[in-house]
Amino acid sequence: MLIDRFGRAHRSLRISVTDRCNLRCTYCMPESTPDYQPRQEILTFEEIVRFTKIAVSLGVDDVRLTGGEPLVRSQLHRLVEQLVAIDGLRKVSLTTNGVLLKEQLPALLAAGLRFVNVSLDALDEETFRSATRRGGLAKVLDAIDAAKQAGMLVKVNSIAMRGLTDRQILAFGEFARRTNIPIRFIEFMPLDSDGNWNTSAVLSGDEIIEMFSKQIRPLVPLDRAGSSPSADYQFDDGVGTVGVISSVTKPFCQSCDRFRLTADGQLRNCLFGEDSGDVRALLRSDSTDDAIGQLIQNAIAQKKLGHGTDDLTFLRPSRPMHAIGG
Repeated sequence: MLIDRFGRAHRSLRISVTDRCNLRCTYCMPESTPDYQPRQEILTFEEIVRFTKIAVSLGVDDVRLTGGEPLVRSQLHRLVEQLVAIDGLRKVSLTTNGVLLKEQLPALLAAGLRFVNVSLDALDEETFRSATRRGGLAKVLDAIDAAKQAGMLVKVNSIAMRGLTDRQILAFGEFARRTNIPIRFIEFMPLDSDGNWNTSAVLSGDEIIEMFSKQIRPLVPLDRAGSSPSADYQFDDGVGTVGVISSVTKPFCQSCDRFRLTADGQLRNCLFGEDSGDVRALLRSDSTDDAIGQLIQNAIAQKKLGHGTDDLTFLRPSRPMHAIGG
């Protein structure tokens, strides 16, 4: 098992398959196209599968594919198919902005994907375009509906930013109640490429729950599921679920069970940390699986107790979100 010095067992692995994206969300990407990693520095599917098998042998049982936008990676369903086939891997899921999801849905379903999280920050075209600096809301909503109709377990993730989310509360509440799709709001974190984050832009989880309760109807807290970072609530009539991930105002570090592999093969034991192991170098040498496993164990052993955004030890990570993986 991957257990750090604070007794936290790590079973959840986030794998970024690309740092490229087809949107330019203000809290993640710069407005202009960034300097992406050269393609030869991005891990191949074969390298990702080998690493995942090693991680699973150490206790990982939950893998989420992220980006950038993972669906811009060609033939992603082939990677999904190989990951789903790994013995001991309980769950393979995908986080996507949804723009390309509907057209790739048949191949992803055939590959065995059953869990998808769609990032969606607004439910009207004007606000969606303002947040993403691109269009495509109708495509995202169509993809969500198609995925649900196909039997996928769909969740919606939304950034919680003051001046954006507070204008979408009523629309998201009606969406959650109409579709029965859970919506989780993630507090705005200092991982934006433009470096504009500040605490005044953070709309807290507590504020969001209060807004829903006042504008729609009261929310009742649900039991927390395992190490999930989300505090979930249900409307008092039992119709519709809303969650908040209060990563800034109420960090969940004490129960964190995840680590990350960036698209260019660097380990990250914390979203707010720095690169903590060069997996690509080992994969592209004659290194054994045992050596790679030891690198993973060393990275987990170095993990800090908390991410530090709540005190003066915090330093903004050197990479923005699109280059780390959500």
